[in-house]
Amino acid sequence: MESKGLVGNIVLSPWRVMGIALNQPLGIIAGAGRFPFLVADGARRSGRSVVIVGLKGLADPALRDNADGFYWSGVVRLGQWIRIFRRCGVSEAIMAGSVRKSEMYGRFRMFRYLPDWTSIRLWFFEVSDRRNDTLLRAAADHMQRKGITLTDSVQYCREHLPAAGILTRKEPSPALRADIEFGWTIAKEMGRLDIGQSIAVKEKEVIAVEAIEGTDRMIERAGQLCRHGGWTLIKVAKPDQDSRFDVPTVGPDTIDNLHRHGGRALVIEAGQTLVIDRPKMLEQAERLGIVVVAHASESGA
Repeated sequence: MESKGLVGNIVLSPWRVMGIALNQPLGIIAGAGRFPFLVADGARRSGRSVVIVGLKGLADPALRDNADGFYWSGVVRLGQWIRIFRRCGVSEAIMAGSVRKSEMYGRFRMFRYLPDWTSIRLWFFEVSDRRNDTLLRAAADHMQRKGITLTDSVQYCREHLPAAGILTRKEPSPALRADIEFGWTIAKEMGRLDIGQSIAVKEKEVIAVEAIEGTDRMIERAGQLCRHGGWTLIKVAKPDQDSRFDVPTVGPDTIDNLHRHGGRALVIEAGQTLVIDRPKMLEQAERLGIVVVAHASESGA
C-alpha cells in the first residue's frame, strides 16, 4: 500500500530504503528548444517522476504537461533552483535546452535578469573567467555542495545520438569531403579552447566561426559573408566534452536556417550530437538538397 504526500505541486512517495527515496524524482533545468522534452519523456518512460525548473523567457510552457512538478525561475537564480529541487526531494538533476548567453551582456542586465545572491557570488567572485565551461562547472560544483548532483544530460535520450555515416540519400561530393576534412580539425580546436562548436567552410576557407552568439546567428552571418552559398556547417563536440551540459544539438530548424542562408551541407559529430526530430530533419534536408553527415570522431566521414 502506497502513501503519498504533496510537496509543492508534485506528488512523491515517502517510502524509503536505506535513506534513499523510491522513485526519487529527477530534476530538469529547462532552457529553450525540444531537448528538455526528450529528457523528460525518457526519464518518465524509465519510471522516474520529473520536476522541471523552466527558465523564464526560454523554456516552453508546454513542458508542464511532461512534468510531475513544474516551476518557473530566472536564468541566473541558481539559489532558487536549488531551493526548489531540495523542497521537492530532488538530489539528481539535468541541464537541458539552450540559453542565449549573448543577451546576458546587454545594457541593464542586472535589472533585467535579477540574479540572486548565489549567482552574483559565483559570477563575480568564484570563477576565473566567464566561458561556458567555467561557469557551468562552477554551478555544478555549488549544486553538489548543496546535495544536488548534475548528471549526464543525454542518459535518457541516447537514441537521438546518431552513429557515423551519411544520413541523407545524397552523398557528399569530393569537394565537400575535402571541406569536411579541412574544417574538422579547426572546429575541434575551437571546441578545445571553449570558443564555440561550429564553423562554416567553403573551398577550404573558413567563412565564419561560432562564439557567444550561438550557431543560428553564426549561420546568418555565414550567409551574409558568402552570398553565393554552397558552404558547409560543421558542428562538433568539444574534445573534453562534459556531457552534463552544452551538448551540441541540431534539428529541423537548423536545416531551415541553413537553406535560408545558402548552406549546402551539415556535418555533425557521430555519437556526440543530439538530433531533435530526426525523421523530420532528414526529410527537410532531402527536400532542400542538403547533405547531412555524422562524422566519426577520429576518422573520415
